[in-house]
Amino acid sequence: MSFTVAAFYQFAALPDFRELREPLRAICAGLELKGSVLLAHEGINGTVAGSEAGIGGLIAELRDGPLFGGRLDRLELKFSGAGHMPFRRLKIRLKKEIVTLGDPVADPTRQVGVYVDPADWNALIAAPDTLVIDTRNEFEVAMGTFPGAIDPGIRNFGQFRDFATQRLDPAKHQKIAMFCTGGIRCEKASAWLLARGFAEVYHLKGGILKYLEGVPEAESRWRGECFVFDDRIALGHGLRERRREHASDE
Repeated sequence: MSFTVAAFYQFAALPDFRELREPLRAICAGLELKGSVLLAHEGINGTVAGSEAGIGGLIAELRDGPLFGGRLDRLELKFSGAGHMPFRRLKIRLKKEIVTLGDPVADPTRQVGVYVDPADWNALIAAPDTLVIDTRNEFEVAMGTFPGAIDPGIRNFGQFRDFATQRLDPAKHQKIAMFCTGGIRCEKASAWLLARGFAEVYHLKGGILKYLEGVPEAESRWRGECFVFDDRIALGHGLRERRREHASDE
């Protein structure tokens, strides 16, 4: 049996996020989905797997259902497949942030960098005046990246602030392009950089996954595989999966 995997997020004001947890758990369980969803005051971030109909049902509930009341109308979505169920259970978690940076000035609902479609990414990162930064953790970068991109050498995304403070200068680095797995970390990072005076900040819309899905391999500048946080471990061009036994779903 094959499964559909949906990765999604949106920064949106959810002051009632604690009250959303159990109703959302009931919806996912009723649709026989497994995976992980984070809820916070600033929005939602999740990856879940199930049947195509089950995934479709959840997306319809998120976008148009009464639980969120139209607040997730700009949901960033990416779909892929799995030959086996890539999650062991369903987890709905409450968090301070849906992606942890630890600085309230990084607010993507107020300001964010320029979104770059995958079709336009190659030209941007090839420009000699563009500083390209991989915002992911160092073990993710080791599995695959865009050649020439800076690896911040961080163990978790919260350390990106230290990297940027020590290594980046608004006066010197006037055109920055960033990328991450699905786009969410770059939204936070770009909001933080803009708040710190960086004038021209770009990020890959939909992240590496959208790039691997839409850009033909013959035209791709990506090298290696993209780590994903489920039992598939990594995806390649066309979002083809590589699966290892006994992998963690964390």
